[in-house]
Amino acid sequence: MPPRFLSVGESIVEAMTTEEISSLGYEQARDELIGTVQKLEAGGLALEDSLALWERGEALAAHCQAKLDGARARLDAALGARNGSADGEN
Repeated sequence: MPPRFLSVGESIVEAMTTEEISSLGYEQARDELIGTVQKLEAGGLALEDSLALWERGEALAAHCQAKLDGARARLDAALGARNGSADGEN
């Protein structure tokens, strides 16, 4: 993988998290998000640890949503193609 430069305002931790998360499948990311939320809800963490978990949770949630959006687009395209060919047959 070629090196990636940081975006303006992006920290090294955010960049590493983004790259790591982008390699996860939907189910893996969802399961990790569930675990992250449970850790945050349990409490007892230092403020910095809580913030880091929250940021990771936000990144995981965005990744899951992107995966769901992609799946929806594929379904819509498949249904559109099917409906288009069915319309053309009449």
